[in-house]
Amino acid sequence: MKQGDLVVRKSYGGDVLFRVEAVRTHHAVLKGTDYRLLADAPIPDLSVVRDPESTRAVQQVRIKVNDSLQRMHNQRERQAARTVDNIRLATQESQPFFEVPGKVLHLDGDNNYLKKSMQLYNTMHVPSHGLHVHESQMADVLYRLLPQVKPDIVVITGHDGVLKNRMQEDLYSLGSYKNSQNFVNAVRVAREYEKNRDGLVVIAGACQSHFEALLQAGSNFASSPGRILIHALDPVYIAIKASYTSIRDTVNLSDVIHGTISGIDGVGGIETLGRFRVGLPKPKITSVGATLNP
Repeated sequence: MKQGDLVVRKSYGGDVLFRVEAVRTHHAVLKGTDYRLLADAPIPDLSVVRDPESTRAVQQVRIKVNDSLQRMHNQRERQAARTVDNIRLATQESQPFFEVPGKVLHLDGDNNYLKKSMQLYNTMHVPSHGLHVHESQMADVLYRLLPQVKPDIVVITGHDGVLKNRMQEDLYSLGSYKNSQNFVNAVRVAREYEKNRDGLVVIAGACQSHFEALLQAGSNFASSPGRILIHALDPVYIAIKASYTSIRDTVNLSDVIHGTISGIDGVGGIETLGRFRVGLPKPKITSVGATLNP
């Protein structure tokens, strides 16, 4: 077994596919390939996976991911159609207009997840700026980047997990988590920059993160109410939903939570205004960060 190998844990029935981050004397450090989980396991408990697409863990995740992405595309198409109808109703004609989705600043503790996230933002035409940052450095990096990027939405995510041998009552202590304290520190920086939760939408957390602490620190949306694993793209899905929800409307909590791959135990949040704007007339020269549609 070596760094980079794909493995599953025998003791967990091979429920999650991991990539070996490092090999120690008696155990290996693991990062989930689909779930934002940082874990370690005894080497004898690990089984190397040669064909990941054939495993139950991957197949089940792929089905959920495809359903979530299809739902996202369908919602976007319905929204675009409503925008056209609203413009026609307001102007009494089919007037060319332009769209300005909310801009996303995405900090990710995992470079592979960051690449997948940026690809999805690009596919959905969401203006975004992404950076691979170790969780412990996110607060400092965010302090420097927020005035430069001036985002509408901030995603603070990476890897997390409940430390081993913790009692149920310990789940409300930040010391019981691998990175929740780092995420909380970053959220506090974001809220010092913009105190209004509708002025800057903050999405924070990873697998099993301290949901309550993240909300108290100022997040609009956070993981994980049920202390479960969340999919790598769940924070991205919420960011896209906020980016394309009108500034006149609140992000539909039921839609956004049930539209994620992890569901109500994976993510939660508070009522939040969207960051999407429509403009008239359509300019001849497009502005940076704007998505223009006829």
